[in-house]
Amino acid sequence: MSDAAPASALLTPEEVESARAGLLRLRDGLAGVIFGQETLLDLVTVGLVARGHLLLEGLPGLGKTELVKALAALLGLEHRRVQFTPDLLPGDIVGSAILQENEDGRGRRLEFRPGPVFTNLLLADEINRATPKTQSALLEAMQERRVTAAGETRPLPDPFFVLATQNPIELEGTYPLPEAQLDRFLFKIDVGGVGPEVLERIVTARSAQRSPEPTQVLDAGELNSLFAAADRVHLPSAVLAYLSRVVAATHPRDSRAPEPVRTHARFGASPRAALGLAAAARAAALLAGKPNVGFDEVRSVAPAVLGHRILPDYAARLDGWDGPKLAAAVLEQVSEVDKGSLR
Repeated sequence: MSDAAPASALLTPEEVESARAGLLRLRDGLAGVIFGQETLLDLVTVGLVARGHLLLEGLPGLGKTELVKALAALLGLEHRRVQFTPDLLPGDIVGSAILQENEDGRGRRLEFRPGPVFTNLLLADEINRATPKTQSALLEAMQERRVTAAGETRPLPDPFFVLATQNPIELEGTYPLPEAQLDRFLFKIDVGGVGPEVLERIVTARSAQRSPEPTQVLDAGELNSLFAAADRVHLPSAVLAYLSRVVAATHPRDSRAPEPVRTHARFGASPRAALGLAAAARAAALLAGKPNVGFDEVRSVAPAVLGHRILPDYAARLDGWDGPKLAAAVLEQVSEVDKGSLR
């Protein structure tokens, strides 16, 4: 595999700087709404440019919903919110066929009424409070950017993102997301609490009844330019090989898998995870103002890409292991240099 790329495909320094400036405007706009969560905002910005769906987990009241609403305002995108509850049905998300009278008054016909999924940015609020049947209504939408309902397949608006929030599974009234749906989220990001200094800033900056109203910083053309620029960030062969070894080492039968993975993981990350990791690393490089992906970019996004895709066995929790900890063990174990190829 060669590191060479056509000169026309490489980003120029001016293009890199222009793209980074746009990303920083978006990130700074989010920082005006969400205080003291720099890592979270970096990952949200990177995930968006990588065109991935995001899953935000944390206790209620930490600003997850405000973050999504601010993102839609900053990008000028149409957005809808679905509050997931146990009685929510798949048709409440994708839409359903309604029996309507014909205009001439003779007979009736079925007419499809699109659901809230037909938007640019769908906020799936507390997604794990709905039943698995309802959760699965998003599978086709998240993977294919289309939905099939009433016997017809319909494309979704472009771009289309799902930003879902979920409460920790330990809370009452939650259902675990199926593995197939977890795999469709590029990142799973834990949203934690903040310290007293940030709390003082939050209380000073807003009241409980009024939230900041961010203004748009990127239009549709600029957003598409960011997507195109991220696609052109160069992924050197050595970094690609490292990325591939990392994903492979999440599988318990891989020779490079660390002992905790071999002992406690039932399944590792899918090929979709490798594609997502490459896309996220490219976007992270762009945010850092780099035309090439480095090992640091892969390591910076790998925990959010892999942590929810490694499925621990039943004994793992008893021994203190979960998906994110197993992903950390993989990153610690796998070397940037493939030592096996040097023999």
